[in-house]
Amino acid sequence: MKRINHWLLMIILLLPLSGGAKEVVSIETLLKEMVDREEKARFPMPSFTCAQFSSYDRATVARDQPGWFANWDRSQFYGVDKSNGRTEYVMADAQGPGAIVRFWTTFAGPNCGKGILRIYIDDMTTPVIEGKAFDIISGNLVSGYPLAASVSESTPYEQRGHNLYFPIPYSKRCKITYESEALSEDDPGALNGHEAVYYNINYRTYEPGTQVISYSAQQIEKNKALIDKTLSQLKEKDRGLSKVKLNKEGLSTELAPRSEQTFTITGTKAIRCLSMKIDAPEIEQALRSVVLEIAFDGERTVWAPVGDFFGTGPRKLYTNTWYTSVDNEGRMSSFWVMPFREKCEITLHNYGSQTIAITDAFAEYSSWKWDERSMYFGASWHQYDEIYTPGATPGVNEADAIDLNFVTLSGKGVYMGDGIALFNHSYTWWGEGDEKVYVDGETFPSHIGTGSEDYYGYAWCMPATFTDHPFIAQPCGNGSFAPAFTANTRLRSLDGIPFTKSIEFDMELWHWGRGYMDYAPTTFYYMLPGGTSNIEPDIASVERKVALKRSDIMSDKITMAIESENLVVDSVAGGNIYYQYDLPLPLSQGMQLFWFGLQKENKLFLTFRSDRTMDCALIADCLIASDYCTVDLVFNGRVIYKDLNLYNARLSMKKVNLGDVTVEKGENRLDVIVKEVPGTATNGGAFGIDRLEFVEK
Repeated sequence: MKRINHWLLMIILLLPLSGGAKEVVSIETLLKEMVDREEKARFPMPSFTCAQFSSYDRATVARDQPGWFANWDRSQFYGVDKSNGRTEYVMADAQGPGAIVRFWTTFAGPNCGKGILRIYIDDMTTPVIEGKAFDIISGNLVSGYPLAASVSESTPYEQRGHNLYFPIPYSKRCKITYESEALSEDDPGALNGHEAVYYNINYRTYEPGTQVISYSAQQIEKNKALIDKTLSQLKEKDRGLSKVKLNKEGLSTELAPRSEQTFTITGTKAIRCLSMKIDAPEIEQALRSVVLEIAFDGERTVWAPVGDFFGTGPRKLYTNTWYTSVDNEGRMSSFWVMPFREKCEITLHNYGSQTIAITDAFAEYSSWKWDERSMYFGASWHQYDEIYTPGATPGVNEADAIDLNFVTLSGKGVYMGDGIALFNHSYTWWGEGDEKVYVDGETFPSHIGTGSEDYYGYAWCMPATFTDHPFIAQPCGNGSFAPAFTANTRLRSLDGIPFTKSIEFDMELWHWGRGYMDYAPTTFYYMLPGGTSNIEPDIASVERKVALKRSDIMSDKITMAIESENLVVDSVAGGNIYYQYDLPLPLSQGMQLFWFGLQKENKLFLTFRSDRTMDCALIADCLIASDYCTVDLVFNGRVIYKDLNLYNARLSMKKVNLGDVTVEKGENRLDVIVKEVPGTATNGGAFGIDRLEFVEK
């Protein structure tokens, strides 16, 4: 009898360790979960869904209806609350049990974020958090950096994206409102003298019955030491490697063109760190042509070029997030925990034509206790090569945009983030499009946003870099307003998106310019064994030449009737370039190259390529207006037209025969030199060209 009692006591004592006790969600548990790398590799318990409130354009209703790409993504509120004797615009109203896990916002117009933000918890009529919006989201009213942050610090404060990652749990309900006298209740999205509010709020909803300890001042005080510790861990990017016993597998090798090498680790283990350096004569091409492939227990779940996998795409750039880093010496490292039951095979492929040295490369791994919640890590990559961007439609509040599929996953798991590496083709913004995330067969996305840069944590298309936040990064933003490269990253922690059947992640490609671009998304996720990705290895794109300049994309698209927006701006001395589309004129393809803010002797150098040599007459469709200049035109080093006067009292178009020219095989150049600026041009002169036509003789 005594022996039986002894075993009963042991069973009772062990029940909580085996899941017999109900999980409690609180600020404490959420902060610990945020920095627990191992927990990310196990399916969440207690289970929850993740969704998003945002100011997206409510004209977006269904894929097959007009308005699907509507872009009035500001001040579209969930409702209006006047119960407290004031007008509060409701940004979110979520039923619990749940938690706010990410809050991004930016503002425009009068007042600009100086209104009062209030967060009401459960049945409270008095807000638990109240203050100016910027003080709450990116100031120190709720949390310190990096859980409250604005990016980039080199951008004016009002033009930054403001990000709050501090968790706000609630047991029954959470309502978030914004009060501002600069908002219009009749037309809240208007910019005419009104404030514009852009926001995305990610929130968890736990299964009914989950016990949640709601956010309160008392909970903040109770967890003060833990909050300070968490902020320090995130700032220092605590990799957690000192807490486990590590083994190391060397991965250094030299890869000849079109070769590969596989390294194998056996046992029930988990990779904790992957790290390597790459050396090659053409480093950008190597970062794209060397592919990392990983198979866990015979299931290939990772296939991505190394540059994209580590967060910088085909460029050697510094970045430092919670999960990946590239240092100033080019060492690339990842700190995703990657468990497996029996075997892990790491294969390095060289799909390029140069020999590549992979040096000081290794995988560090430790033991792992595999259970029914353990998941394989996955990463999918593909590129939309030279994808055509139709550009904005003049006079209409949306573009001929398209939805690009980042990935569609089938199975059970958690979506953990993504990055894009792109080469923009034009001198205008590429990322007006919104994310659309469909979970477990949704017909309308539970996540729909307000713009690509908003999704990645910044705002207003700003090109400035930010590289040390744990969850968001822009190692390069040169392609925001110019033909150049951009890399963006958003990696998830508490805002990871669980799915039990499937998840589809789409991003609108909504570009203000017409032309072509390379656009490569990389996605990161965990899935239980048996899960699949729709993205197959994209060998053709990794073998393809990496775009380093605009002509790498545009050269094959040029015909002998050349749209001005397809000319390469080789350089400009003075003034600014803009692709102008909103004119009351019948522009060819609806757009012209517009050079403005000009002074005498400013110069513009344009190039294009031809596949053959020919003698032609050159005809230009130019614009004329009261601020347009007198210019000289030089073609391939020869003056072809002196003192072309483009002044006119009203805006109109003019067809000009520029004379005979010889088009050379290869690159050709047209120089525009400002000779006179009209006195009516109070803000500098202008020059506009719509189209060039080469008529062979």
